[in-house]
Amino acid sequence: MRRPFNPATSLLAGRPKAALEADLAVAQQAYIDLQSGAKVINVSYAQGSGSRAVTYTQASIADVQMLIRSLQLQLGIVQRARRPIRVVFG
Repeated sequence: MRRPFNPATSLLAGRPKAALEADLAVAQQAYIDLQSGAKVINVSYAQGSGSRAVTYTQASIADVQMLIRSLQLQLGIVQRARRPIRVVFG
């Protein structure tokens, strides 16, 4: 069973909201560029005590989607989907 998302303990905890929003905008633009086949994308961001740069290609769209989802969760834009409701007829 998955533990619920906790923004206080996520890898993005402690990052200022403005920085998270800027990172989200960059990641979303990277996703659009990859989907359209425009180009290979370089994304840079700071995490913890250092900065990091990642290069994404068409094959790594799923990685960009996961980054976007993580940023959205941290910002409280989206919530985790709840489990489906099952109806049992007895």
